[in-house]
Amino acid sequence: MSFWELVVVGVVALLVLGPEKLPGAIRSVTGTIRSIRQFGHQMKSELSDELRVHELHEKLRQAEEKGLLGLSADEINALAELRQAAADVNNPYGQGNTMPTTEPPSGFSAAAPVQIAATPAPVLAAATPVTSVPPSAATAPAAAPASNNHTAQVNEQKTSS
Repeated sequence: MSFWELVVVGVVALLVLGPEKLPGAIRSVTGTIRSIRQFGHQMKSELSDELRVHELHEKLRQAEEKGLLGLSADEINALAELRQAAADVNNPYGQGNTMPTTEPPSGFSAAAPVQIAATPAPVLAAATPVTSVPPSAATAPAAAPASNNHTAQVNEQKTSS
């Protein structure tokens, strides 16, 4: 579109929508165009990935037909790429990226286990007022061992009988 066509479209939009709704309409249109472009880029990358996988499978088939002997440089590269992809699938986080399991992350106390509420977060947030909690009260109390709870229930049943 030329500059004058854009000016005519802008004037018509201003007359139809008015000055109050025009900025919102412009934001909506630009957001829609942005999401369409993003979708197009995602589809393009997915299609190129699928084509690459198909190409690698075809080269692997050709290499297997040759008995993995006398391979061309493309077939050798395809086999190396497939081996690397298989290694990545078997070890997705690499050797040096594992978290230590012996100590908890900073900010967590190993002495006081965290108890998770059974109520979903939006309901819990709406039901309880927001107050500031002193740091000493922020840790959850440790749950009693299951055997003590069970013993207490058995003793309570015996006394009520």
